[in-house]
Amino acid sequence: MALALPLALPRRLTARPSLLAAATVLLVCVPTGDKDVTAAVHVTAADLASLALVATMAVGLLRGRIPALNRTVCVLFGAVVCSAAVATVHSIDPLASVTGFVRLVQVFVLVPAGVLCSLRDRRDQQLVLGSLVLAALVQGVVGAKQFLTGTGASYTGRPIRAIGTFGALDVMAMSTVVCFGLLAALALALGERHPGGNRRLRIGCWAAAGFLVFPLAVSFSRGSWIACAAAAAVVLLRADARLAIRGAVLTAALAVVLLGGLGLGGSGVTHRISSIGAVSDTPDQSVTDRYDLWGTAGRIWQDHPLAGAGPKAFQQLRDSHAPLRLSSGSDAADSQIGFTREPLLSPHNMYFLVLSEQGLIGVLAYLALFLTLLINCLRQVGSSADGTRLAALGLLVWVLVDFLYADIGGTTTVLTSVILGLAARTALPGPNADGADRT
Repeated sequence: MALALPLALPRRLTARPSLLAAATVLLVCVPTGDKDVTAAVHVTAADLASLALVATMAVGLLRGRIPALNRTVCVLFGAVVCSAAVATVHSIDPLASVTGFVRLVQVFVLVPAGVLCSLRDRRDQQLVLGSLVLAALVQGVVGAKQFLTGTGASYTGRPIRAIGTFGALDVMAMSTVVCFGLLAALALALGERHPGGNRRLRIGCWAAAGFLVFPLAVSFSRGSWIACAAAAAVVLLRADARLAIRGAVLTAALAVVLLGGLGLGGSGVTHRISSIGAVSDTPDQSVTDRYDLWGTAGRIWQDHPLAGAGPKAFQQLRDSHAPLRLSSGSDAADSQIGFTREPLLSPHNMYFLVLSEQGLIGVLAYLALFLTLLINCLRQVGSSADGTRLAALGLLVWVLVDFLYADIGGTTTVLTSVILGLAARTALPGPNADGADRT
């Protein structure tokens, strides 16, 4: 009996490898402790689980147990690998760029391909989406408690910012996880509205999505709010335009009751929302720094237009290309780390990061991948408002919008890979997709 479970586990993972994809999602919630943000490599439990998934799928492909990847998928992923390789070879510091090359291939190619191969039927997709919802609920409960008890990260001088289990040095991570779970729950609930849909699943997903609105609000993350609103709007419009209008009215009414009537985070949320409209007239320091970082990335690209300066080169060239008014870092504080300043090591825009470090070759490769996934996801959802397809579309929209003012980095980076794999399964189904859906 003692050996039964260890011996059965490999067989179960072979039969249902999406368990490893779900484990990757859930292990993101494991606290990593204080991190040195300037270190070249950060390896987390979720990263190890994702690499185990990649290894399992690679063995399956070599043994012929898994159908070959769609040709379009191979071309798109191959273009990303080639662009990163060219940028590394032409880097200002090829040795330093090797770690960046490995990270890019892991995040945008290997793990998405592993997730894509592991999603053999709709049950696999629901399992991974369910893990996103569960992880979001865990982080949402912790974050709500931090706000209500004043034990979160510092915001306007008070320890009320919800950060979940991630700490103040990764202040965006909790809102990212909560957004993914909220969108997954919303899409799954919409997918069960048809006659014969699972009523318990629908009610549970609506309840989860409704609860997650609060911890998302008290994360005070403007970027997450904008990306979540855009993605939710796309999901609702693709599912039911009239429902989207009713949802917008209901959301506005709830905001008035919770923020105005009950005062749950009202002053902080209201101030944060009003600051969104001021980003062009009277931007705060964080917005000004972001604009300066974007300009810095553009100047680096002008010096290395075709192949870029190389992965990890932005942080080396930042000071020589940035204006003098750029801050030395952003403030971070909580009860664990006290007060510290986090260095600004990236342009906080994925598209500018690729442009500066991989040049026009890299931008074309990534845009081809992103636009192909987005357009084909829209087509697939248009032909069938299935909950898993709606979720893949919504999550992909969130990532692409968030990339306008953020880039990869931090504990939740591996979740971006999982979402790209989900989107690839929806956008570019393999030869077994039809039969899998019928199953």
